[in-house]
Amino acid sequence: MFIRVMLVAWLTMAGTIIPGSQSLVLAEESKGEPDRTKLPLPLPPFEGKIGKTYKESEAVWQRPVAAPKGAPNVIVILLDDVGFGQTSTFGGLIPTPNLDKLAAQGLKYNRFHTTAICGPSRAALLTGRNHHECGNGFLMEWATGFPNYSTMLPKSTATIGEILKDNGYATWWFGKNHNTPDWETTIAGPFDRWPTGMGFDYFYGFNAGETHQYYPVIFENTTPVEPDKSPEEGYHFMTDMTDKAIARMKFSKSVAPDKPFFMYFAPGAMHAPHHVTAQWREQFKDKFDMGWDEYREIVFKNQLEQGIVPPGTKLTERPDWVPTWDSLTQDQKDVYSALFENFAGYFAFTDQEVGRLLDAVKELPDAENTMVIYIVGDNGASSEGGPDGTLNEITNLNGITPTIDDIKKNLDKLGGPESEPHYPVGWAWAGNTPFQWVKQVASHLGGTRNPMVISWPAKIEHDPKPRDAFLHLVDVVPTILEASNLPMPTTVNGIEQKPLAGKSFFASFTDPNFEGRPQQYFEVFSNRSMYADGWKANAQHTIPWRQDFAPGNWENDQWELYNLNEDFSEANNLASSMPDKLAELKKLFDKAAQEHDVYPLDDRGTGRLSSPKPPVPGSDPNTSTYTYFAGATRIAEPAAPPMKNNAWTLTAKVKTQGDDTEGVIMAFGGVAAGMVVYVDQGIPVFDYNYFEDHTILKGSRPLPSGEATVEVDFNYQGKQPGGPADITLKVNGEKVAEAKMEKTVAGRFGIDTFGIGEDTGQPVTSAYQPPFKFTGEIEKVVVEIK
Repeated sequence: MFIRVMLVAWLTMAGTIIPGSQSLVLAEESKGEPDRTKLPLPLPPFEGKIGKTYKESEAVWQRPVAAPKGAPNVIVILLDDVGFGQTSTFGGLIPTPNLDKLAAQGLKYNRFHTTAICGPSRAALLTGRNHHECGNGFLMEWATGFPNYSTMLPKSTATIGEILKDNGYATWWFGKNHNTPDWETTIAGPFDRWPTGMGFDYFYGFNAGETHQYYPVIFENTTPVEPDKSPEEGYHFMTDMTDKAIARMKFSKSVAPDKPFFMYFAPGAMHAPHHVTAQWREQFKDKFDMGWDEYREIVFKNQLEQGIVPPGTKLTERPDWVPTWDSLTQDQKDVYSALFENFAGYFAFTDQEVGRLLDAVKELPDAENTMVIYIVGDNGASSEGGPDGTLNEITNLNGITPTIDDIKKNLDKLGGPESEPHYPVGWAWAGNTPFQWVKQVASHLGGTRNPMVISWPAKIEHDPKPRDAFLHLVDVVPTILEASNLPMPTTVNGIEQKPLAGKSFFASFTDPNFEGRPQQYFEVFSNRSMYADGWKANAQHTIPWRQDFAPGNWENDQWELYNLNEDFSEANNLASSMPDKLAELKKLFDKAAQEHDVYPLDDRGTGRLSSPKPPVPGSDPNTSTYTYFAGATRIAEPAAPPMKNNAWTLTAKVKTQGDDTEGVIMAFGGVAAGMVVYVDQGIPVFDYNYFEDHTILKGSRPLPSGEATVEVDFNYQGKQPGGPADITLKVNGEKVAEAKMEKTVAGRFGIDTFGIGEDTGQPVTSAYQPPFKFTGEIEKVVVEIK
């Protein structure tokens, strides 16, 4: 009898009609649209009947919120650090056949604009507001206590993920998240500014400006996860995130084929470190030996011939901060070419992986109704590799410049797990052909103008001529909303929303004469610009590869003036001949800056980078003692103990099995720089990685079996950041090794984290394979700042 009852129940739940049983009754689809201006939407009214018992009642299930009929799937692809003149699709010399293919099915846009820097660009893209208005005036690593520069995204600027999720979409985020303050990325949260707290059902990626592609710091939703294989076994994050995106998309359409999805696909590529295998890099061997001057000439010719730039466009002149290629030594040419060949290989590999995603889209049941918005870069090409490029970009970000000899003798590491490479300034300038300047320089188009391609087979017919409307990242959200037949909500979760700064360019899909925005301000790092009705005024202020350079004296900046209606590339400065027009635009900038929360201007690089950030929420901001237990991992650098430019003592209480014990007790940082306390065959080791120059303290015998105390005394001697230190390693209070360092890391160890009991992500040293978990027991690790 029991089995029969359970079988009937199961068949009923499965939707099979049993004689004498009641079939599933759903409420009819609403004939009128619900009020979508206040989110989230409540369940629709109950349409059944309730009596005293079930016999005289009628059950009717309330339908969950559904997207408007015909709403498209939406995929936003956002690459990182790409110049206008790098991809073959826009005249560049790096082949991007999958981007070419997408453009051949849809539309190219040649006057699309970003903010000139990654985190702010992403905030503008996701919210439809200008970056200062949503707390992202600059990057979280340089955050200050002003609400427009705190990087704490306010609830009044809900993301497109939140809006679409509340309107019946599935929402997923893959790849880079540079919009969660890193002091909020520990297990303590709060998690409301993580992707899953900003409207995304699922997140698989990293919470930083960049990640190591072979040893990424990955989170799945809010849980840290490790790669399923090593670099030697073929692991690369670009492939991993693409696999995850394809699998999620197919799974969703298998279960709910009529439910539209929004996918935000944001690879770490093409941001440094440029990690790619030799197989990809070698395809470009000697391809760029012509140098950056000739590269620009070739690309500019391509752009004119392909109609990427209008007739009459001029190629801007070489600035004095880029030497002519012919003036370089052969060693310089060899190094610079190799670094750019590596970048090109990384780009070609990235294009292949994005192509796999786009091919998977074609297999969907509603492939025709899938809109792909492919934004080729969140800013222009990056010059952060410095004048000579680098194999360790973290060194450069700390203000230390490697020599050509240092780079050349280590080129065998290029692109591999032991490198964090970036190309030199000259290739960034060439990558932004035909414009002036580079990433970070929001005053000029080299920093802010990026290619965009849109495909939507159900709605867009291919046009080989690029759309030339003046557009900005803030225009993407309203365009998606119009395409999905959704309004911008006035309130989300009871919080009144700031108005959108952007305007929809949906009409441009069918109207080649669509004009775009009449006005837009730009500001990053005090580099500022004002666009109004074809005119643009620019004030360049800081230098991207000089974090130590903060000129102040904003009133002394030399403003330039360009008529973009006649001068696509900003080649003809009209400031001296049209002072009244320049004065008009400068006033407009000041007005926009006040309206959109730009002030106060701040040009400090190193100063902001090293300034204290908020403590982990719930921790004591004034503490000097930090206590951790085994398993405390993935703690971002600003949330970890302040062990740089300070004296400190680390005391670890452990239990061992003598020389059978191994593994990491504490690790901080990674391949580029960091420190680690570990045990090798029972012997305690302290290794300080100063940009691949290792100071190693090692005991002479294994730890005793049972309880033991391992102590590192770091006696910082510096009066300025990065100064010397005396280091002592002790076991059970007895000194076992000592050393002196003349220099220590002043700024950041890089893009990896702090942890106890294992070395997640990158290894601090090649002496072990990560995560190299501690095989004994860790009672606790105490770090005391003196």
